[in-house]
This record gives sequence, structure tokens and C-alpha cells, in this order.
Amino acid sequence: MSPQVTSYHHGDLRPALIDAALDLAREGGPGGLRLREITRAAGVTPNAAYRHFEDLDALVLAAAQVAQHRLAAAMREQIDALLADADADAGAAGAAVTRLRGVGLGYIHFAIAEPGWFELALLTFDQHASGEPTVTVDAQVPPPFQLLLDALDDMAAASVLTPQERVDAEWPCWSAVHGFADMATRGPLKHQAPEVLSALGAHVVDRIIAGISQPVAASESAEP
Repeated sequence: MSPQVTSYHHGDLRPALIDAALDLAREGGPGGLRLREITRAAGVTPNAAYRHFEDLDALVLAAAQVAQHRLAAAMREQIDALLADADADAGAAGAAVTRLRGVGLGYIHFAIAEPGWFELALLTFDQHASGEPTVTVDAQVPPPFQLLLDALDDMAAASVLTPQERVDAEWPCWSAVHGFADMATRGPLKHQAPEVLSALGAHVVDRIIAGISQPVAASESAEP
């Protein structure tokens, strides 16, 4: 189904073009985004887009940043929901583990619910036209990645992670969760039922948390 034509007021063409790109990407992912289709959905000619964007890549990147903020918002919602149901007696350590679990589950759930936007959001981690790889956008850490960093810092502050285990812990966490999200959206798990994916995703998140926090647990159990 084709996206509806986006109406806009004078001076609001830039957000209208971004919205049109998001509508198209939601259904078909970023691979099929073309300037002609985006501007048609926005109700303008292709030339009108150049008043706000240097080229198609700039427009797609702007839409990708919006998708990335939506991914981060979904992750925050998952964190808040888990914290609301968490055991109040678990203390700082329990809350820190719950936040990290929310980061992972929120990432996976968004990928499964919105695969087109998820793929679009990842473009901000991809190579720019210059060929330079980046994990930042405009010198800012992307919001979903920042949530992961903050959650791991909370784990270290609550002594769930040792300072040594905190170093570069974001990479095994992200690799495991993103790897599962990729398999669930375009890999061998793509056609599994949502409830199956949800259960498997929770298992992946719980295992990676157990893995990175195990040294602390082991050292604590050894104390007299």
C-alpha cells in the first residue's frame, strides 16, 4: 500500500519530506527509498527537496536519525515498564540489571515490531558518503547506544560489574542483541511467531547479562 500524500504548510517542507521517507521506509525499509517517491508522497516535485537537502543521502540520513530516536524511545518505554514491575527490595544492583535488560528487550522488540524503521535507524552507524565509518552522528553518540552505555555504567556503579569487566562491555552486549534482532528480522528466525521471538530474545538478553556479571557474582560468593 502506498503512503498517503503528506500535507504541509508553507515552510514545513523539510519535516514533510522526512515524514514521507519514514512512511516509505516503514513499509519497505531504506533500500527502496528514492527521491521521486519521497517527494511524490510529500506532494511536491523532486527539485523542491533540494531547497532543504543536499541530496537523497542527506534526506535519508535525516529520516534515519528520527527513526533512531524512535528506537531509543521504545527502549526507554521498556526500561520504565520493567522498573515499574521490579522488586523494590532489589536495591541499586537490581535496578541496574533491570535497566540493562530493558535496553536489550526494547531494542529487540522495536526491531521485530518495526523492521523497516529499525533498518533505517541503523544507517546512522553505517559509512557516510566519505567512506569514513562512524558510531556518532554530528559528534553525538546515537541515543540507543547511549542508553546501553548508561545502563552498563549503572551496573558498574552498583558493583554488578567490576571496573575491569565494564571496559568495552558494550560490544558483547550490542553484538548479541543486535545479532538476534538481525536474525529475527531478516535472517533464519524471520518467520517465527512473535511469541517465539519474544521468548528467544529474552533468553539472549538474560544470558548476556549473566555472562558479563558472572565475575562479580563469583567473587562475592567466594567471600567468607
